[in-house]
Amino acid sequence: MSERELKLRGLRDERPRNLFTRWSLAAFAALVAYSWNSGEFHASQVFSQQHAANALRFLTEITPYPLHGRAFDPGIALKWALELWKAHAMEALAATLALSLAAIVAAGLAALPMSLTAARNLAGPEPFIDSPRAPGWAARTIAAVVIGLTRSVLIFVRAIPEYVWAFLFIGIWGFGPWPAVLALALHNSGILGKLGAESIENLERGAPTALRGIGAPRSSVAMAGVLPAVMPRFLLYFFYRWETCVREATVLGMLGGVSLGSLIRDARAANFYDEMIFYVMTAALLVLAGDLLSGLARGCLRRGN
Repeated sequence: MSERELKLRGLRDERPRNLFTRWSLAAFAALVAYSWNSGEFHASQVFSQQHAANALRFLTEITPYPLHGRAFDPGIALKWALELWKAHAMEALAATLALSLAAIVAAGLAALPMSLTAARNLAGPEPFIDSPRAPGWAARTIAAVVIGLTRSVLIFVRAIPEYVWAFLFIGIWGFGPWPAVLALALHNSGILGKLGAESIENLERGAPTALRGIGAPRSSVAMAGVLPAVMPRFLLYFFYRWETCVREATVLGMLGGVSLGSLIRDARAANFYDEMIFYVMTAALLVLAGDLLSGLARGCLRRGN
């Protein structure tokens, strides 16, 4: 056996062995096999002749209506797309964008103060300073209640998906844009509040500790020592969640109002598959534009740090 083979065998024998990882992979494989068997997934259900015929019919129906029964003409297709854009898509895209912006702004305004009261180092009995005397039981109790209550609220609002919140709000405001805005705002406020609190807890203690050491009250420490340091990180999360709001606003727009989601829903109900695909592609372009703008904003924030 060559020296290289001996070295490779030695490295193989010395590799870390994690029984938990191995048993986890085995359990995962067993679950996949069980779900495949119990779910009665059969390849024949996907590749049957009927489904192939349905797919061919669908591909025919998504061709722009003026081009049915004739050769593809880019001019006719462009004219058809521009008519749809001017008649419906432009207004719906603006409404969808406004929905996502309203939701993320409301989420950010709600999350920022909650992140302050959820951070243990700021909302604790002695923020950013080790007192020579242990805080009294009253101070410890109040701090524990404030922190625990805020964190419980953040966990609760983000634990319920946007779609569930939206259906609950429909019972109050009916079909329209408000259930979607409030659902997105509520869910994302829980996520932004948690991320903001973790950012505060991971701050360097220098400036807040110095302010607290000269007798600055908690509010001054928060405004002068915490928020300026944590705001760039919070804005990074803000723009990242806005990307999600842009995507989800299209789906939740199906609840009512003028939006891309409602246009997709109506076109599907009328079996206008060509218009449905056009609105889906318009929504995809909006999501791509939102991702691009968010990425540029986050890049500027990173370079500014």
